Amino acid sequence: CKYTCLLQFTSICASAYFKIFVLYSDLSSNKLSGSIPAALVRKRQNGSLVLMIGNNANICDNGASTCAPNDKQKNRTLIIAIAVPIAVATLLFVAAIIILHRRRIKQDTWMANSARLNSPRDRERSNLFENRQFSYKELKLITANFKEEIGRGGFGAVFLGYLENGSPVAVKIRSKTSSQGDREFLSEAQHLSRVHHRNLVSLIGYCKDKKQLALVYEYMHGGDLEDRLRGEVSVATPLSWHRRLKIALDSAHGLEYLHKSCQPPLIHRDVKTKNILLSADLDAKISDFGLTKVFADEFMTHITTQPAGTLGYLDPEYYNTSRLSEKSDVYSFGVVLLELITGQSPAVAITDTESIHIAQWVRQKLSEGNIESIADSKMGREYDVNSVWKVTELALQCKEQPSRERPTMTDVVAELKECLELEVSRGMGNYNSVTSGTSNLSATSTDSHNDAQANDLKQQSVLELGQVGDASPTHIGPAPR
Repeated sequence: CKYTCLLQFTSICASAYFKIFVLYSDLSSNKLSGSIPAALVRKRQNGSLVLMIGNNANICDNGASTCAPNDKQKNRTLIIAIAVPIAVATLLFVAAIIILHRRRIKQDTWMANSARLNSPRDRERSNLFENRQFSYKELKLITANFKEEIGRGGFGAVFLGYLENGSPVAVKIRSKTSSQGDREFLSEAQHLSRVHHRNLVSLIGYCKDKKQLALVYEYMHGGDLEDRLRGEVSVATPLSWHRRLKIALDSAHGLEYLHKSCQPPLIHRDVKTKNILLSADLDAKISDFGLTKVFADEFMTHITTQPAGTLGYLDPEYYNTSRLSEKSDVYSFGVVLLELITGQSPAVAITDTESIHIAQWVRQKLSEGNIESIADSKMGREYDVNSVWKVTELALQCKEQPSRERPTMTDVVAELKECLELEVSRGMGNYNSVTSGTSNLSATSTDSHNDAQANDLKQQSVLELGQVGDASPTHIGPAPR
């Protein structure tokens, strides 16, 4: 018992001795960071120091010179800071590549559509988009959902549109859905897009999208001849006889090309002033050639095929026999010539309730022997009488029955050139008569000036007639009637 008590006493004393000489330090919850100094670590290890470091997330108590967990966190932050910008930059780069690739595809398509421009066959063509096939969605886009209607004909409405390069176009939409086969329509449309002449409106492209049919033409800023003769603009800026002859000659050249230079010959079937379009400079071009064939089923019935054309211009022989030839276009062109001379429509009103054909009206007036009774009063009698006589007789010849008695378009072109020569000669004579009144001021300078002007007018006449170096002889006086 004494021995046991002695042991307990010794233990208590030793414990008290230890507590007296052991240091105590409480550093917990002080937001310390970094490694514990090595001296403190050794004291804690040999028991001479009680060190409390709890609730210090960033402190290292392993005695190392660096804090490995803290370094890992710093490295992780650094990696994130570097990786995120790189990823964003990569995504932007990939997006830019995709956008450029799509633009390149569109550019390649654009260039493919315009590559034919450099071929010798198409040197006369100025539009970059020939023989292009449009989708119906594309037509809605270039016309702003068919916003502006600029005309309407037997085949449907015509809308103004703009291509990717800003070029204006006229989009002719078929008014009815078509039952025509894709291959047949595409073949005819592609054939028409290869017909090029300076006096033919260029066909840029076409649309065959399911049952939607459309043709896309170059846009003519001057409108059509019908409006220039009888519309509001005819009063404000009437066409002179010289300009009317130029329009007639341009149109005749276009029809001659269709009849003589196309293989097989292409018959228009609907020649009229509405289908003669004018540029801003009043150069004339034939439009809508070949439409009847392209939109073939427009005139089909369950019994037979009806003759194509417009009343007043339609050849009676073709109407009665359904036998079509180039002379049917000649007949219609004769009506156009009579409109150019008189300014009247094909049906001339003689009373409030009665109208007669323009050819019959002209013949009645000419029986009185006065050409001025039929000439359009808007010309103000500023024309060569012989020229008007010759064109009138040419127009009536174009309407002869039977059709074999009518001239060809080549003959018509030659006659119109002579008529234009007469009018140009009149213009030169008027100029010389005006300048001769002031010749006394300075005879030498005036003569020189007149010679220069006369030479310029003569050169202009030759160029207009297309006879450089070989002008046709001029016939003075009324043509035989």
